[in-house]
Amino acid sequence: MTVRVMLISPAMNAALREARFAGDAPLDASGHRQARSAAGVVPAADRYLRGPSLRCAATAAALGLRSDPEPALRDWEMGRWSGAPLSEVSADEPDGVAAWLTDPSAAPHGGESLLELCARVGAWLDSSHGSGGERVLVVAEPAVVRAATVHALDLPPQAFWRLDVAPLTVTELSGRSGRWNLRCGRPLQREPGN
Repeated sequence: MTVRVMLISPAMNAALREARFAGDAPLDASGHRQARSAAGVVPAADRYLRGPSLRCAATAAALGLRSDPEPALRDWEMGRWSGAPLSEVSADEPDGVAAWLTDPSAAPHGGESLLELCARVGAWLDSSHGSGGERVLVVAEPAVVRAATVHALDLPPQAFWRLDVAPLTVTELSGRSGRWNLRCGRPLQREPGN
């Protein structure tokens, strides 16, 4: 069965503004406002899911979605770097950051490697075609959206670093396990004339 998976990246928060390894940081006031203003333009779906983070939960709620948390769609596990600013980690552990950015199997932070992230998200994506519903809408952290795109298009893992996922944008994958098509980066906004 063909399925359409629509991945919405959550609204802005302080961790994103400060270039931190997010941890589980909630939305800030600006993020709440942005998500509430996009509530009327969320695509319809047969199933609604979200990553388990505070940011995904608050975005889904502000968008007016009744969504179920999906553990497989949790954010990239950053181990001891979680919550720290990228600038601080880069200054304290330059070799670790360099390895993390260049070797997809590296996890110098003690968390999850890029390969592990892509495999986890890819396994969920490939199982989504038999999960009851042709249209699945998911609020997921940008790393999860990027990992899903890398997996769906069978890109080399290093392509992950070349994908930008802005807050409150929709990335659509349609197809089924082994054959996916991509429509990326559509902002949540009203279509002209609506």
